[in-house]
Amino acid sequence: MQEIQIVKHYKDNATLRNSFNELAKKTFDLDFEDWYQNGYWGAKYNPYSVVLDGKVVANVSVNQTDFLWGGVKKHFIQLGTVMTDVSYRKKGLIRRIMEEIETDYGEQADGMYLFANDSVLDFYPRFGFRQAKEFQYHKKLSGIVSPCGGSNAPSGMVQIPMGDRTAWDALEQAIRSSVPYGNPQMVENPELIMFYVTKFMRENVYYDKNNDIYVIAEIEEGNLFLHNIFSRRQRDINEVIKAFGRDINEVTLGFTPIDSRGFTISERKEEDTTLFLKGRGFDEFEQYKVMIPTLAHA
Repeated sequence: MQEIQIVKHYKDNATLRNSFNELAKKTFDLDFEDWYQNGYWGAKYNPYSVVLDGKVVANVSVNQTDFLWGGVKKHFIQLGTVMTDVSYRKKGLIRRIMEEIETDYGEQADGMYLFANDSVLDFYPRFGFRQAKEFQYHKKLSGIVSPCGGSNAPSGMVQIPMGDRTAWDALEQAIRSSVPYGNPQMVENPELIMFYVTKFMRENVYYDKNNDIYVIAEIEEGNLFLHNIFSRRQRDINEVIKAFGRDINEVTLGFTPIDSRGFTISERKEEDTTLFLKGRGFDEFEQYKVMIPTLAHA
């Protein structure tokens, strides 16, 4: 095999970007091209790729995700889009990339995290990562009646399809200007959130016009999964929930609320997914019973 060459910062190189997308489609059925063309693939998402004969054959992407945690900004690095072409597996390429990332970010970041599937649980500890538990917050809503008279009432939450630039720009501005609802909460990375709402979650954005609140959520059979809330002024989460109407009977949060009163805490478990952490910035992660926000997964 040729000498290993790791290429970074190449998102504007159409040939390498297309090769990266081709491997991502084969591995995860993901294509990042529309994210790039829509202007949301910024400098914070940086693939570290082994390139052989002009082709991306292995990759680990670095996503810079700053978090506001206890009033302090922490600089975290998330690793994702870990993939190797089938013809180049078991040749140590991912190990070589991980070493390069450690060289570049090991002394700069407060911590690193990643989500791994069950087949590689013994791999990441070799690089100093440890398995960690997450904790999720939820509540039952029996007996609570919305003051809005229903989820489609003018004063309540109205679904806003994310089908055009006007809708995207309005949501992005709301994200950038929002007060935090989570602790920890990802900050200064609307590009990652826009990856979701311009692709998989186009029908999951809601807006309360009277209170100027955007919410990204999923609703299924009376269950509300609240990914996050965005507003310039702090609002009571319970009032935000009520604005979805009287048909909601259970709520699960995709973030750790600043005020957790009234919520039940349980260990978060996701099939074939394990959180790995590394660095001093995560020393108290499990002690404070928190989770990585769902919209901060890359």
